Amino acid sequence: MKYSVLGPTGIRVSKICLGSATFGVAPTSQEAGSVVSAALDAGVNFFDTANVYGSTPIFDRAGHPPAAQRESAEEILGRALAGRRDEVVLATKSGERRWDPDAGLSRRYIIGQVEQSLRRLCTDHVDVYYGHFPDPDTPLEQTLAVYDDLIRQGKIRYAALSNHPAWQMTEALWIADDRRLVSAPVAAQVMYSLLDRSAEKELAAACTHFGLSIVPYAPLHGGLLADLAVLDREIAGGKRYGGPGFSEEEISVARELDRLSREWGLGMQQVSLAWLLSRPAVASVIVGAETADEMRANARAADIELTAEQLDAVSALTDHLTA
Repeated sequence: MKYSVLGPTGIRVSKICLGSATFGVAPTSQEAGSVVSAALDAGVNFFDTANVYGSTPIFDRAGHPPAAQRESAEEILGRALAGRRDEVVLATKSGERRWDPDAGLSRRYIIGQVEQSLRRLCTDHVDVYYGHFPDPDTPLEQTLAVYDDLIRQGKIRYAALSNHPAWQMTEALWIADDRRLVSAPVAAQVMYSLLDRSAEKELAAACTHFGLSIVPYAPLHGGLLADLAVLDREIAGGKRYGGPGFSEEEISVARELDRLSREWGLGMQQVSLAWLLSRPAVASVIVGAETADEMRANARAADIELTAEQLDAVSALTDHLTA
């Protein structure tokens, strides 16, 4: 496993981060321990979760208990990391408003959610705490001030922002500097893959300029950029989160990527993740492995370094999407 420094923190994080969005469903709460163990054995030290992961309706699947009867991903991850908490960099987040009208990034909500997350994760602090989504009802100054208080209290180590556009990331840095906050946001978590390169339009340049890291989620686009066998699954891609399946254009790109990968003697997931890890400001990519075998396969991608010619060939598959 290779490691990167996360933004200005000085912390070394594994280039592969294990995400837990579907913990409790795929893998089940009983199977999640083996996935976490496989990650740790592979050298992964970066784990990502959120207060709404696992036990909200968007993750419901036939054959599994409904959301109200499932444990949260935080509880499952906390249990799986028992005895090894000090070995890892643990990230969680709050602010998702789809199921809770009181959610957002207000002082009241954040403080309450941090306390609940700490209990569920069985820890006294979180290393990285993200604002999950922008909150138009709460001034960014208030949100950053709360994070500052929580850092001073030792409940979180660093603040970060998820799904925020480049202009808000830049504004957050200005506010932190103007208010003399103990820590400005250190990373941006966004959807980013060969099939979704919107982060390259402005965010990547901003993060590179200011020394922040990008931590992409959905780097394999729901599995399509990992193995074409995903097309035979009943639930794949956006369907895992209540969204649509793959478009014909996406499938066409994946087939060409598969051809190139075979030509180079590599797996699709290795090429997809190696390409993404080569992009400016990207420190670590979040994989949503559903089995221990998937986790091990994804972890091996961190050791792959594509040539300049190979990187250009992969980029050319979707360069038109960034125009």
